[in-house]
Amino acid sequence: MMLRVAWVLGLGLAVTGGTMPLSAEDAGVRQTLFDGTSLDGWVLENDSEVEIVDGCLLLKAGNGWLRSAHQYRDFVLELEWKALKASEYDAGIYIRAAGTGSPFPKPAYQVNLLDGKEGHIGNLPGASFQGLINRGDWNRFRLRVVGDTVSLTVNGSAAYTAAGLKQPQGYVGFQIEVPKGGQFLIRDVSLIELDFKPLFNGTDLAGWEGGGAPAEVCWKVEDSLLVCTGEKKGPWLRTAEQYGDFNLRFDYLVSPGGNSGVYVRVPEDGLHHRDNDTLPPAGFEVQLLDDAAEQYRKLKDYQYTASVYDIAGANPRVSRPAGEWNTLELNCRGQHVTTVHNGQIVVNITDQDHPLLALRKTDGYLGLQNHSTVVKFRNLRIGPALEYPVGE
Repeated sequence: MMLRVAWVLGLGLAVTGGTMPLSAEDAGVRQTLFDGTSLDGWVLENDSEVEIVDGCLLLKAGNGWLRSAHQYRDFVLELEWKALKASEYDAGIYIRAAGTGSPFPKPAYQVNLLDGKEGHIGNLPGASFQGLINRGDWNRFRLRVVGDTVSLTVNGSAAYTAAGLKQPQGYVGFQIEVPKGGQFLIRDVSLIELDFKPLFNGTDLAGWEGGGAPAEVCWKVEDSLLVCTGEKKGPWLRTAEQYGDFNLRFDYLVSPGGNSGVYVRVPEDGLHHRDNDTLPPAGFEVQLLDDAAEQYRKLKDYQYTASVYDIAGANPRVSRPAGEWNTLELNCRGQHVTTVHNGQIVVNITDQDHPLLALRKTDGYLGLQNHSTVVKFRNLRIGPALEYPVGE
């Protein structure tokens, strides 16, 4: 699935697919979380099953949940749902849910899809309403979650605004409780990441520049993708702005034998190696690689995808085969670095347990490496750093 991303300027634009007009307070990056063709960007947890049927997500069997690959803090979630059981149906929509718990996440806030309590959040006073639900038919929910407050709109009508959320961030997802709660269909799932902005506009290289040579030597835009052609004499690609603490998210695809990386907080020259304090200031690199390629079979642990190069290896390794899209998230708060690969936290370190981090800069440019192989990127966006507990 291509997670389609659009920069929302809050201009009151009506968006296709039944989404509601946008307000200025909802500026951010909109992404299609489910487009009816695949489950890319989702992680199935515990003993449960889902299926794609006629462009809809079917919550099919078992007790568990389907969660997003990313965690979210402030967001707007829109979707449509329909219960296939005539009565006594039960499921739920999770917001700011933890990744732990069995069969369901704890702690979490569940927007109920329980017969008679649709849309209610049981552990949040004031998050309830009467009417508005189309029983036996499709219903459209719009959830706006900002700070400690959640607002729900049902089929175009305001249902409630309730304060008191204590979890600052977490996954969104769908509870599966079949056969007891019955099957559900879900469609048209989109989410606006509030306070995020795009790093790539899908049309040109605005906001980027070549490191030491014109970017166009080995970087181009093709089919709305940012493509490194692998031209050996081509430069790395550098952001025009510098960053300190941040959360960076994108999708990438490596060719067979592909090799690339993300430069983090590097100086203008792109320096990303530093073993002692006598050397010039440097940032670091997060590796991108065709992990399964034969020529990379005997690398060090920190040389595989989503690792912090020279410092910490990704564990577990969850790369998809060359030619398939992967998601990667990089979260930096001071010297606390977290990488999330295909929905799994694979690196979560600080300079206390990895002293080499203390030798690296805490602000600088971001960059994409040209390592003489073809690599494609999409959905690059950046926002405020999240809080990942050390040791999570």
